[in-house]
Amino acid sequence: MERHGLLINYQFCSGCHSCEVACKNVLKLPRGKWGIKLLENGPWEVTPGKFEWDYVPTPTQLCDLCADRVAAGKKPSCVHHCLSQCMEYAPLDQLANRAAELGHKTAIFIP
Repeated sequence: MERHGLLINYQFCSGCHSCEVACKNVLKLPRGKWGIKLLENGPWEVTPGKFEWDYVPTPTQLCDLCADRVAAGKKPSCVHHCLSQCMEYAPLDQLANRAAELGHKTAIFIP
């Protein structure tokens, strides 16, 4: 069976938290628990007048990539609800190729 994963192109993440909310609803997680957690890096000044400020959706140990949804032919909830469309679910070899195309600020999550 071909392994799948989650590609996150956090260069375009807007920090909306839709992935967190969608995941919490699907997994029915209580307050203080997340299947995916949005982390914030910045803002900090790289050079005078130029800042770096990233939001990085980070799957946790509770993430199962929405196994039930995927088995039903659907995308994981975080991917489906991502407003900036910066997440992709696919076989790992496709994700590796896609990450190479996109360049920097990409991460691949393998459960």
